[in-house]
This record gives sequence, C-alpha cells and structure tokens, in this order.
Amino acid sequence: MKTFKVLSALLSYPTEDLVAAMPAIDEVLHGEGLLGPCRLQDLTPLLERLATEDLYDLQERYVLLFDRSRTLSLNLFEHVHGEGRDRGGAMVDLLETYRTGGMDLAATELPDHLPVLLEYLSTRPLAEARAMLADAGHILGVLSERLDRRDAPYAAVLSALVALSETDCEPTAELAQIPDDNPEDLAALDAVWAEAQVVFGPDPNAGCPVSRDLLARMDPRAPVAATAQ
Repeated sequence: MKTFKVLSALLSYPTEDLVAAMPAIDEVLHGEGLLGPCRLQDLTPLLERLATEDLYDLQERYVLLFDRSRTLSLNLFEHVHGEGRDRGGAMVDLLETYRTGGMDLAATELPDHLPVLLEYLSTRPLAEARAMLADAGHILGVLSERLDRRDAPYAAVLSALVALSETDCEPTAELAQIPDDNPEDLAALDAVWAEAQVVFGPDPNAGCPVSRDLLARMDPRAPVAATAQ
C-alpha cells in the first residue's frame, strides 16, 4: 500500500524533494483511501507546513524533535533495548525479514528506523503490514502521545499508524513512565548519547531523505482499501 510509503516520507528528514512531492503525497492519501477522513484531516497541518514553510525551519524543528530527543527517537528498538546486546539480535532478525521480503537495505539508516520499516511495509500485503505495526504498537502509541504533548504535527502520523495497526496500542507502564527529555539541555543529551551506537550501516546518524523518484513511484490510481477511521 502506497499509504505506508507516504507516511514513511512524512517522517523523513525534510528535503526539497519532499516539499516538491507534497501534491503527490496528498493525492495518494486521498486516492488510496486507507485512512479515513478524520485521520486525513489530522494530517492536514503537517502537509501544509511541509508544503509552505521555510525548508531550513522545517529541518531545524525535525532535528530538534527526532535527533536531539531520545524519547522521540524513530529507531524503534531504542525504546525497548537501548544499546544493549538484545538490540543487535533484533536488528539482525529485522534485516533478515527485509531480505526474505525482497528488500535489501541500502539506506544509511538503521533497520529499525520507522521510515525504513514503513518503506518495507508498503511492499507487503495489508494484513501483514498491520501485523508488523501491531508488534510495535506500544512504541507507536507512546511516540504519538509524546509528540501530541509537544503539539508537534508529526503526532498525526503516529496516530494514523496506531489506527492502521488495528490493535490496542497502549504504551507499557515502563515506557509511559519515562519522562520526556529536553532537547535544549545539551549537557544532559550528551550524557544520554554517550553510549556507543550499534552500527548497521555506513552512517547511522545520517538523514533519510526522500528519493528523487518519489513522484514517479507514487501511483494515486490504486484501488480503495479498508479505511482506518
């Protein structure tokens, strides 16, 4: 489903290509029909910001949210494994899932990076995609709540993913009790990120820009599917 590809793009680092693709993104979201009208309306503020606001401002806000706030990290295993050994095994399993499904990870992002996962899910049957989302539902739920508390328009994307999973995505007590970090407290952030990163690509800190053929790869003429309200 191309809706997953679109949501992946919306959660990626803002680039000129993403801004140029906004009309196609809007067309896919409305044409494919996977999200209901309420979800589409919730996404409108983010779509409008990405289409109209200064690119450097968009990039700065993105980095402040997702790169400098560990509690908002889009690397999903960060929230359950931290930098422990279990995370490495989970990464290997996820990479094998991608390869088995026909996707060789060539991006610089880690396998558990949410936009990467959504890119993979866009190639899978809808039932399988929902099941994989449900496996990460508790993480998606807490990210949605944290973004909503910060009045970040990206909260609508996470909320849509929770709805698409069709499961109860209540955050676990452990995740819910973790206090939000302050992206402006550089000393505290340095201490948090002092641990060594698990490396699965040439540069795990690089952005995940939308590819230049995004417009060509989006086909808004796909049939309408079941709607997530």
